Parts: sequence; C-alpha cells; structure tokens
Amino acid sequence: MDKSLHTVTTLPTARPPGCPFDPPAELTEAHRHGSISRYTHPGPAAKPGWVITGYDLVRQVLADSRFSSRKELMNVVDFELPPAPPGEFLLMDEPRHGRYRKPLVGKFTVRRMRLLTERIEQITAERLDAMAEAGPPTDLVTAFAKPIPTMVICDLLGVPYEDRGSFQEQIDTFMGGEASDEELIAAYTATQEYLAELVAAKRVHPTDDVLSELTGTDLTDQELKGISLILLAAGFDTTANMLALGTFALLQNPEQLAALRDDPALTDGAVEELLRYLSVAKTFMRTALEDVELGGHTIEAGTTVVLSLHAANRDPQRFADPHVLDLHRPYGGHLAFSHGIHQCLGQQLARVEMRVAFRALVDRFPTLRLAVPADEVVLRPETADIAGVKSLPVTWDEEGSR
Repeated sequence: MDKSLHTVTTLPTARPPGCPFDPPAELTEAHRHGSISRYTHPGPAAKPGWVITGYDLVRQVLADSRFSSRKELMNVVDFELPPAPPGEFLLMDEPRHGRYRKPLVGKFTVRRMRLLTERIEQITAERLDAMAEAGPPTDLVTAFAKPIPTMVICDLLGVPYEDRGSFQEQIDTFMGGEASDEELIAAYTATQEYLAELVAAKRVHPTDDVLSELTGTDLTDQELKGISLILLAAGFDTTANMLALGTFALLQNPEQLAALRDDPALTDGAVEELLRYLSVAKTFMRTALEDVELGGHTIEAGTTVVLSLHAANRDPQRFADPHVLDLHRPYGGHLAFSHGIHQCLGQQLARVEMRVAFRALVDRFPTLRLAVPADEVVLRPETADIAGVKSLPVTWDEEGSR
C-alpha cells in the first residue's frame, strides 16, 4: 500500500529568485515531505507520474533495468512519440544502446582524456590571451566558456576549423530553450545534413579523430551521424554551461574563490563540488517497464517518472550542508554525470576541461569579478535542457592580470 505522500502540481524549472544555483524551491519543498512525490504530466490526458528528489531513489532508478530510457515509451504527452533515430543512444535501452556506446568507451578513457590535457591547455591559453588583449570588460560566455569545449569536441570528431563557429551556433539554437519550432527544425536539419557530409568525407579520407576511427566499424552512415550529434551536443553544451555558471558561483562565493586561487591542489575537488552544487543537467525521465516498488510506493508499468538530479545532489541525507558551496568537501558520489548504463560517456573529458579552464582562469585573472550586479546576470530560460547563464559580464584589473 502507498503511504501518504506529497503531490507536485506542476513540474517547476525556475530557480529561486536571487538563488541562481539552487534547485527550484518547489522541489526542495517536495523533498522535505519525502524522496518521492506524485505528479501529473501536463496536457489534456493528464498522464499520472512521479517526481523523485531523493539521492538514493534517483540513483536506484538510474541503475534499474526495469526503468526504460526509450523515447517512444515516455508516457508524458497525448500522442505517440517516435523511437530515437539511429545512433542517438541516450534515448535507448540495451541492446541498441550498447551497440552505439561500446565502440566509444575505449575512446573516452581516463588515460586518453589526460593525453588531451596539453591541447586543452593550449586552447584555454589562447582564449585567455584574447581576453587580455581585448581588455575588460568581456562576456565570459562568448569569450571563454563556449569556445573551449567547442574546439575540443570538434578536434575529437575531426570537424574542420572553419566550420566550428556554425556548429556552435546551431547547437545553441536547438539546446538554448528560446528558439521557435521552425528555428529548431532548421538548426537540427542543417546539423544533420552537415554531419552526413562529414561522415561521408571521413570514409573517403580518414584523419586522426574519433569519427574517422568509427568509420572502421560496422556502424552505418546514419548511425554515425546520430552518434556524432550526441557527442557534439553533449560535449559542448554541458561543459560550456558548467564553465560559465561555475565561474558565476565562484564569484558569488569569494572565500571559496580565494581558496581555489591560493591552492592549486584544490582544483580537482573544486570541479567535483561545482558539478554537485550546480547540476546543470537538471532532470532525466524513465518509464517503468513493469510494476516496481520504490520507496514504499508502487510505480505502475507504463508510468514515467521525473528524476531531479539537482534536488538529489542537494539531499541532506547524502551531503552535509548541501546548499553550501564547499570546495573542501570530500568529493565523490554526486549524480551530475548520471549513473548506471547511461552515465555520461564524456565525463572524464569534461573533468579535464574544467580542471584546466578553471585553474587557468583564476591564475591569469586574480582580480576577476562581475561587471554588473549579480541580479542582472541573465540565466538561460527555464525551457533549456541544461542550466546556465546567457551571458556573464566580467571585468578585472589589467595591471593585476598575469
């Protein structure tokens, strides 16, 4: 029998006023009543569902094969959703998921990503040099946070240098949460067409990159196009927003910023704490394939549950003082990269990029600060899949830069 539980009437996405780094207040309040809440998906059919905010339950669902990631099973709208296109493995279960993920695993190992450190350091230094040459103030999003992961992921996939700007623009369009349906379709179609041409070119003239290596497998052109889209979007948007929102969080916590600036050994822990604290990938969804007992409640087969990673990473039963940014916190165990078979494939790459970029930024510009009041920093819209800021105006003392 279900215990009495809290009901979330609408799925909130807006962060609390004046608290751009915190989960939506309604989810924090829901968690006070328990780790799981009832929820009705919007729409005329009013599909019943659940919202899970507790760390242990979120982690449990992510590791449970009785909960599906398949797009066509998401019971949240009043019409049938199509299956994910070939190669777009984030919205698939085994064995299709494994067909696409397994050839990639060896290309994103800790060792291989660490070998990229020198290249990431070079890209980061070039961006910082450009900032210093242009002088303050600048928008850290366009000058620093976006170009670094764009260059890195395009290097990995072998995207020609002259095409990288248009790639960044197209991904911004279909992941930024502000485009019209027509703009989304146009950007998605243009990206698909470009990737089809890129795959064909790699088959004829392979180069030293991941996409060329994948042309040597049994994956079809259509599958390679889908895989490339996932890698480009995930490899760019999440890291770019972590760099920008993470810098904003550090600037709003000056004692933590000073600690990071003074102690290079704190860099790894700082990255992990920012990942936990910000959780830019806000929610995932899973659909029960059978009746599942979860946290004392029955999740009926066919029901879609919403997993709040941000709320789970602020669960006081898992993290002491969870709403405090503490770079000295013993790190490990957060769910910012998800968990289970869909745990982020590129997490080691993202870690290397963030370690290099944050370290270099605070070393190069020790007087970095906001150029506008904090409440004037514009956040990405609630509809964006990844949390972040649209722009981050910053300034610094030129004589104090290094």
